[in-house]
Amino acid sequence: MKKEKTENLKIIPLGGLEKIGMNITAFEFDDSIIVVDCGLAFPEDDMLGIDLVIPDITYLKDNISKVKGFVITHGHEDHIGALCYVLKEMNLPIYTTKLTMGIIEKKLTEHNLMRTTKRRVVKHGQSINLGRFRIEFIKTNHSIQDASALAIYSPAGVVIHTGDFKVDYTPVFGDAIDLQRFAEIGRKGVLALMSDSTNAERPGFTQSEKTVGITFDHIFSEHTNSRIIVATFASNVDRVQQIMNSAQKYGRKVVVEGRSMVNVITTAHELGYLNVPDKTLIEIDQLKNYPPEKTVLITTGSQGESMAALSRMSADVHKKVTIMPGDTVIFSSNPIPGNEKSVSKVINELSAKGANVIFQDAHVSGHACQEELKLIYSLVKPKYAIPVHGEYRHLKANAQIAQALGIAKDHIFILQSGDVLELNENDAKITGKVHTGEILVDGLGVGDVGNIVLRDRQHLAEDGILIVVMTLEHGSNRLLSGPDIVSRGFVYVRESEGLMEEARQTVAAVVEDCLSHQKNADWSKIKLVIRDTMNDFIWKRTKRRPMILPIIMDVT
Repeated sequence: MKKEKTENLKIIPLGGLEKIGMNITAFEFDDSIIVVDCGLAFPEDDMLGIDLVIPDITYLKDNISKVKGFVITHGHEDHIGALCYVLKEMNLPIYTTKLTMGIIEKKLTEHNLMRTTKRRVVKHGQSINLGRFRIEFIKTNHSIQDASALAIYSPAGVVIHTGDFKVDYTPVFGDAIDLQRFAEIGRKGVLALMSDSTNAERPGFTQSEKTVGITFDHIFSEHTNSRIIVATFASNVDRVQQIMNSAQKYGRKVVVEGRSMVNVITTAHELGYLNVPDKTLIEIDQLKNYPPEKTVLITTGSQGESMAALSRMSADVHKKVTIMPGDTVIFSSNPIPGNEKSVSKVINELSAKGANVIFQDAHVSGHACQEELKLIYSLVKPKYAIPVHGEYRHLKANAQIAQALGIAKDHIFILQSGDVLELNENDAKITGKVHTGEILVDGLGVGDVGNIVLRDRQHLAEDGILIVVMTLEHGSNRLLSGPDIVSRGFVYVRESEGLMEEARQTVAAVVEDCLSHQKNADWSKIKLVIRDTMNDFIWKRTKRRPMILPIIMDVT
C-alpha cells in the first residue's frame, strides 16, 4: 500500500486560479516539495486601505521539512511580489534566471534579506535537482525578458509548466521561444501540461513585440512639436527599449519616472538586457534644460494606480512634472480586468488638461492566444491538461482548446486554490483540499487586518459613525456630564442640529432609566441599551445604520 502512495505526484495550487495574480503552486512527491512562483495580488475595490494581498502559506509551513526551495518563472509582481514576506517566515533558496534574480535581489535588499537568502541563477537549458525533482528551465517569450517554462521531472512523470508566455518569432531582445525543446520533451512523453490561460478566449496569434516599435515610430514622427509621455508596465524592458530607440531616432532626451520603473530599468541596464543609447537618458531635474518637444517621459501608471507617477501628474500633485496643453500621452498597455474605471478616470483628467491621449495600437499582450496554445499542446502532447493563470472563464476557454485537440474531458482539470491533484501514468484525481487564503498587507502590518476589520472599515465608509460620550460618578451612579454625540461621516452636524438634539435627549432618557433601576450600574448593559436605542432611533428617522460607539468615562 505504501508503494502505491509514493507513485503519485501531487500538484497543489496555493493561489492564482480564481483571479489574475497571487500565483503560487506546490509540487509534492514523497518527501520533497518544490514551490513554483510566489506572487502577490492587488486589492479589490472593497478592501479598503489594503496595499497588497499575499497567499496564505500554512500548508508549506506545516510541511517545512519537505520544502526544497522556490523556482521562479519570471519577474512580474504576480509571480515574485510575495517572496520577501514569505521568506521572513521560512528561509528557502531561490532558483531563477539572471534578470528575474536581479529584480528579486532589489526586493531582498529593501527587506534586509540578501545575506540570509540562498540564491542560484539558472540559464535556459540548464536543470537543477531538488529532492526527488529535476527542474529544467526552457526559454519562452513574454512581456519581460528571461521568462521560463519549467519541465518538472518526477518519478511519476514529467509536468511542463509554461509560466506566462507567448510565441514571438521576432523578439526585441534575445532568442525566440525554444519550441524545439518543447517538442523533444513531448516526444518522450509528458504526463501533464499546465499552461497560461490569460488570452485563451482570444482567437489567432499574439502580435510580436516588434510591432509596437513600428507604432511608436509613427507616433513620434507625427508629434514632432509636442512632449511625449508614455505610460507602460515598469517591467516591460523591451517596450522601454523600443521607446528609447524611437527617442534617439527623433533626437529626444528620455526621462524615466516612477520608483518601480527606475528599479527595473536600472537592473536590466546593469545586467545587459537594455541598451541605452549614448546621452539619451537624463535625470528628471534636467527636463527644464530642454524644449518640451525634445523630451520623452517613460512613466508608471498605465493601470490608473492612484500613487503611480502618471496618476499624480493627471491630478496635479506631481512635484516635478505638470501636464501641459498639447502634450501627447500614450497608454502602452491594456487595462487589467478590474482597472478599467481607474484608467478611464486618468484619461479623462489628462484630456481635460489639454493633452492628446493615445490608447489604441500602442500595446501587444505578453500572453499566448488560442493558436499559440494549440501549438504548445500539439508539441507537448500531454496526457492531462491543467489550465492555470487566469479567472475561471479563462481556464474554461483553455480547457475547451485542450478538448478540441483530442484530450479527453476527464483528463482536463480546472482546479481551485487548495485542491490536491494526485496523478501518475495510470490515473489522476482530486483527492483533497489544503488550507489556502489571502493575507492582507496594510502598511507594515502583515495579516493583522482580517475580515472583521475590513467589515468595520466598509461599515464606516458606507454609513459613518456616531460616538456617544458620557461621564458617570463611580459608586453613586450619577450622570455628571453628557451624553454628548459626535458624528463623523453620518450627517453634517450644523445642518442636522434638530436630529442630533433629539438623539441626545433619547439617549439621556434611556440612560437615566437604566441608572434609576440599578444600584450598581452594569456598564456593558448600559452600552448595549444605548446602542440598541440609537440604532432604532436613527433607522426610523434616516433609514441609515451608522456604527454606534458608546464611551462611558468613570470619575471617582
